[in-house]
Amino acid sequence: MLCSEIIQVIEATYPKDAALDFDNVGLLAGRAGKEVNRVYLALDATDVVIDHAISSGADMLITHHPLIFSPLKSVTDKDFIGKRVVKLIQNDLSYYAMHTNYDVLGMADLAEKILDLKDSEVLDVTMETEDGEEGIGRVGNLEKEMTLEECCLYIKHKLNLGSLKVFGDMKQIVSRLAVSPGSGKTSIVPAIAKGADVLVAGDIGHHDGLDAVEQGLAVINAGHYGTEYIFIEDMKQFFERKMPGVKAIAAPTAHPFQVI
Repeated sequence: MLCSEIIQVIEATYPKDAALDFDNVGLLAGRAGKEVNRVYLALDATDVVIDHAISSGADMLITHHPLIFSPLKSVTDKDFIGKRVVKLIQNDLSYYAMHTNYDVLGMADLAEKILDLKDSEVLDVTMETEDGEEGIGRVGNLEKEMTLEECCLYIKHKLNLGSLKVFGDMKQIVSRLAVSPGSGKTSIVPAIAKGADVLVAGDIGHHDGLDAVEQGLAVINAGHYGTEYIFIEDMKQFFERKMPGVKAIAAPTAHPFQVI
């Protein structure tokens, strides 16, 4: 398939206009008319990821987070982002990013299913569709009440994580959970408004965590990567369903930092 044809299939499910205003999604580098037999799927377009995509014989790289986010005034090998763009183009690797459009129309539902939430609703509504509201995150009920400590173990198991950072009383009973994959900072207010006992997110800082607890909301900080690497396998399955003639290669799970 041509790169442009693959983009058409992707955007039929995850249209660019579902992305938030600040975002930069779509084909960010390379040729739309390139013939694509292999795609490489990853969360971020790091040097390691780009090298793996090239060595695996991929024709197209698709990531969740955009490599090019702020405007570039030049594209040279003197800048670490420009250097990656140069490498992509030199190796004729078309590069596509699907960020908050996937968050709204894919990641939220996926997180809800993985955490097995009941009677769920959109956490932070960003758009209206013919089928109803869509947006960032989900809030719903756990299958049973549990302590915050038990909830942490549950999240670690469901997301296959080695560690978590927690704000709150570990003996607190929780039953209503909000999940906002990625940063999650802006999801604290809607989580409180929708009666959540605990919010699972990726990048909640010290002051925001303390403030959330003061308002009755415990926070489980599962890491930005830890809450979003589920994108990779989900998109691999998307290709297998929608474009079986294109081989989709999933980047191996590689958390960007270690807790010692």
